[in-house]
Formats: sequence, structure tokens, C-alpha cells
Amino acid sequence: MQCLQTGKAYTVYGYKGKQVRDNIHSADLINAFYEFYRSPRSAEVYNIGRGRHSNCSILEAIEQCEQITDKKLTWNYSDQNRISDHLWWISDNSKFKQPYPNWQQVYAVPQILEDIYAENACRWTVEAIA
Repeated sequence: MQCLQTGKAYTVYGYKGKQVRDNIHSADLINAFYEFYRSPRSAEVYNIGRGRHSNCSILEAIEQCEQITDKKLTWNYSDQNRISDHLWWISDNSKFKQPYPNWQQVYAVPQILEDIYAENACRWTVEAIA
């Protein structure tokens, strides 16, 4: 989003831009923290993400960002993927959902990206970044 707003070029590293990540909205993560706060469990470790409900590839994210901003992203591709980067990563929240069944995820990728843009677009001007 920032590159779209400022006109700065973006680099996609490896995997032809098809690497997939899940995305979680800060409000959904805060709600997970709140559920834990209400009923803490000792010595537990959880992997919290949006899982299969909200994920996309880099190329899909670029397309969605372009639709939201009504701008075309200038980007280039590097065959070299980032060290320790995964082609596909989607979190499994089932361990957290067992003791916290009231926790529900609300936001999907399009809404996450729209919120990022709405909250930051005015700050991401060429003058503000310079």
C-alpha cells in the first residue's frame, strides 16, 4: 500500500510471487488476547493467524491493493527468494480455539487491506516519506 501511495517501486522476491500468507486484522488478534486475558492458561504457546479463512499470494495482494487505491503498482521481480522464506504458510488456530471457542475472526484480506489504506493513506504522501 505504501509503495502504491508514494509511487515507490516494490520488489517481489522469488516463487514467482505466488507465495501464500495468511493475514490477521489487529482487531481479531486483540480479541484473541482478550479471550486469553479472561481465562489465562499457564505455559501455553499458540500460533495465531487468519488461517484458511483469510490468505492470499503476493500477486493477489498486489491486485487487491491496486483495486482499493485505483492505482497501478510499479513492481519488479527477483528470482532470488528471501532466505528462510516459505512458499506457503497458513496458520492453524485449532489449538487456540479449543480452550477459547468464543473467539471468532471477523476480517478477511480485502477488509484488512482497505483498513490499512484508510488509516495510512494520508501519511503516505511523497512529502511525508521524504
